[in-house]
Amino acid sequence: MAEDGAVTLYNNSAITDAKKNPFSIKAGLAQMLRGGTIFEVTSVQQAKIAEEAGACSIIVSEPGLRQGIRRMPDPSLIKEIKRAVSIPLMARARVGHFVEAQILEAIGVDYIDESELLALADEDNFINKHNFRCPFICGCRNLGEALRRVREGAAMIRTQGELLGQGNVAETVKNVRNVMKEVRVLNNMDEDEVFAFAKKIAAPYDLVAQVKQMGRLPVVQFAAGGIVTPADAALMMQLGCDGIFVGSEVFDSADPYKRVSGIVQAVRHYNDPHVLVESSCGLEDSMAELNLGEDRIEQFGRGEE
Repeated sequence: MAEDGAVTLYNNSAITDAKKNPFSIKAGLAQMLRGGTIFEVTSVQQAKIAEEAGACSIIVSEPGLRQGIRRMPDPSLIKEIKRAVSIPLMARARVGHFVEAQILEAIGVDYIDESELLALADEDNFINKHNFRCPFICGCRNLGEALRRVREGAAMIRTQGELLGQGNVAETVKNVRNVMKEVRVLNNMDEDEVFAFAKKIAAPYDLVAQVKQMGRLPVVQFAAGGIVTPADAALMMQLGCDGIFVGSEVFDSADPYKRVSGIVQAVRHYNDPHVLVESSCGLEDSMAELNLGEDRIEQFGRGEE
């Protein structure tokens, strides 16, 4: 098998040919979403609202809070939404669950998110994403984690913040700043220091050197978690992200289209304060359920010493 370039993975029936799944094409497909907003949707109605408001893509999720193990969405829901909209469609698979990814690819999703928002299927191993035609998205909280996922074949990195859907953007800001800080530190390093830095962050040296040369991640970087207002979205973009993910909680309002459209416009015009003013007006009432009470906010002085 080595002579024809085919490699057997997972079992005798799963065979991949790297020449048929070039990473450059998958990275290019992810680049097409740059500068856009991706909305999590749980129904056809939400998907249509996102499309009409200008979303670059949608990611399908199960409706309601599922108790216990969270898995990939029902394929019938994905098919129903796929028939209803024309923008690219994503769906989540559990970390390490390559069979869920195979099912999603067979359905015809445009991107697969190997997501830590779901339960873990494999605590030690991520999916070998080079084994799929479909581009993959993976989460990270620091530069080393991001580059390890890229080595596994991730075509987009999602810098992840809070996972609870409570509208608290603080953790997302922290993680995005952390990644950007490490990139700046790397850019100012002497060439001889890059080897030690790559070892320190447990990342492949060739990708670390590529980040130093490019001054950014080698793939598109989106932000996710706690982004529920146009101001949150513009903040992520001004911090250097290529786009954002927005949770389905933004649809829980009297006028979801206004909120969704406002966030889309804020991402497109994140450096224009006048557009941001217009995008942010009249949203306070619909944000009531996402405002954090004092019991959900860590008070100053109660953190780590």
